[in-house]
Amino acid sequence: MKRPAVYIMASRRNGTLYVGVTSDLPGRVWQHREGLGDGFTARHGCKMLVWYEVHDDMAAAIAREKRIKGGSRARKLALIEGLNPGWRDLYAGLF
Repeated sequence: MKRPAVYIMASRRNGTLYVGVTSDLPGRVWQHREGLGDGFTARHGCKMLVWYEVHDDMAAAIAREKRIKGGSRARKLALIEGLNPGWRDLYAGLF
């Protein structure tokens, strides 16, 4: 899946959330899950992929990421609940 995507990682159900954008969703989520780097997701244990949205181009994905990051936590939770009400880790479904 080498297409631009916006995604949300979570530490647990209703836990800490991280919104990101990437051109390689499986690879980037793997990095988060492995705790690679010393960034936000590693510090807060955000290892579950709970929501994602694929885009045709990176500009659209970046614009969507900015809208989501600028929104409230309630809106982020609504996105997750709309796609993934059980808060399943969606990582395995990427392959």
